[in-house]
Amino acid sequence: MIMQYTAASIVSKNKSLANPSSTDSIVSSNGQEDHVSMGANAAVKLYELLDNCQTVLGIELIAGAESLSFRKKQTSPFLKRIVNSLRDYVSQLDEDRIMYSDIKAARIFLEETKIDF
Repeated sequence: MIMQYTAASIVSKNKSLANPSSTDSIVSSNGQEDHVSMGANAAVKLYELLDNCQTVLGIELIAGAESLSFRKKQTSPFLKRIVNSLRDYVSQLDEDRIMYSDIKAARIFLEETKIDF
């Protein structure tokens, strides 16, 4: 449940980061220039937004893998391969633990793993 709160908080932050940087343009040069490029600010916001997305994807990946362990029916061979690969980075949740390192490991999994469809 705490991972869900974390993901919801990050998604909410991303909504504010998605606001166009151009809405924050200010007058400069004593009123001679009324449009200032906010490209650099937009790039910084995009970098943070993408980093946040990777964290949310890691959380969703952990939750999805855990949910499959509660199913009586088997899942597809494709999903089995993904979950088995993830288990090299994040072990199954068989007891309470702090999830930060698991989320970080899931992010690394996403960076390092090539998924062939």
